[in-house]
Amino acid sequence: MGGEGRSPEGATPVDVVAGVIRDKAGRILLARRTEGRDLAGLWEFPGGKREAGETPEGALARELQEELGIDIDCGAPLIAVPQRYPHKRLRLDVRHIARWTGTVKGHEGQALAWVPPHTLASYAMPSADIPVVAALLQPDRYLVTPAPEASDNAWLEHLEAALDAGVRRVQLRAPHCPPARWQRLTEAAIDACRRHGAEALVNGDVALAQSLDVGVHLRAAQLAELSARPWTEGPRIAASCHSLDDIRRAEALACDFIVLGSVQPTPSHPDASPMGWEGFAALREETALPIYAIGGLQVDDLAVARAHGAQGIAAIRGLWPTI
Repeated sequence: MGGEGRSPEGATPVDVVAGVIRDKAGRILLARRTEGRDLAGLWEFPGGKREAGETPEGALARELQEELGIDIDCGAPLIAVPQRYPHKRLRLDVRHIARWTGTVKGHEGQALAWVPPHTLASYAMPSADIPVVAALLQPDRYLVTPAPEASDNAWLEHLEAALDAGVRRVQLRAPHCPPARWQRLTEAAIDACRRHGAEALVNGDVALAQSLDVGVHLRAAQLAELSARPWTEGPRIAASCHSLDDIRRAEALACDFIVLGSVQPTPSHPDASPMGWEGFAALREETALPIYAIGGLQVDDLAVARAHGAQGIAAIRGLWPTI
C-alpha cells in the first residue's frame, strides 16, 4: 500500500488501512498488486482506502470482505506509516486481525500468498509496507548505553537488568571511555546480549564491530565521510540522523535502520530544538527505512511513536534501569 517519489507539498494524505492476517500455522497473508495499478506486481498487506465517515476498523472490515471474502475482528494497532507517493501522500494504518472467518480468495483478481514471517522481507513491496515488516519482526526498543562510571560490574548489572526486562537491541556507546576498558566492557556486553538473544551494535567504531562480529551504529557525522557501506553482508548497520540530508546519506549507504531525533527536549542536549512528533512524521514520509524515534522518550511513548510511523523508541535514560 505504498509508493515512491514525491507528491505536491501540502497535499492532504490519503488514509489507507491494512491488516496483518495470520493462518493457523502463523503465516501472514500478502496480496499482489494487479496490472494496471501503480506499483503493479509488488506485494502488500491487504486493505484499502478509508472512505469519509468510516472508522479505521470499519473500513478495514469492509475492504477485507470486498477483496478477500472474509469477516474479521479487528485487533490492536501495529504501526501507522506516513509515506509520500509521486502523486499523493498517504498514511498506512496497519492493524492486527484478531480473528477472521470465511475462505480467503482474491475477489479482485489479485494473487495471494501465505508467507512465513521470517521470509516477509524477501518480497518486493511498496515503500510504505517495508516498515510494517520491520515492526512485525524487529524490536520496538533500542537501548543506548550510558558511559560507565566507576564500576564495570555495576554497568554490566544494569545492562543485564535491561535485557531481563525485554530489551532485544542494544547500541553499545560509551563516550570518553578509555579504549582498553571499553574493549573489555564491549566483549562482556556482547556476551550478555547473545545469552538473551539480543542484537548488539557498537557505536561508531567500524573496526571494533567487525572484530567482534556485531553491528555498527554510525554517528551522523560519519555518514558524510563514508562512500560505501562498511560491509555488504553480515551484521546490521544503523545510523543516527537529524535531517533529510542525513536520511539520504543513510539510504545511500544501505543502512538497515536509523534513529531520528531529537523528538522532545533532553537533558543531554538542552540547547537543541526538538522536532516534535509532527516533524518526525514529516521526515518519516520521505524514506522506507525503519526508524526509531529518540529524544526524551520512555516506554510509555511506544504507542504514540508507532502512530507516527516509528519502529519504536531509542533511549538512554528511558530504557536504562535503576537497580
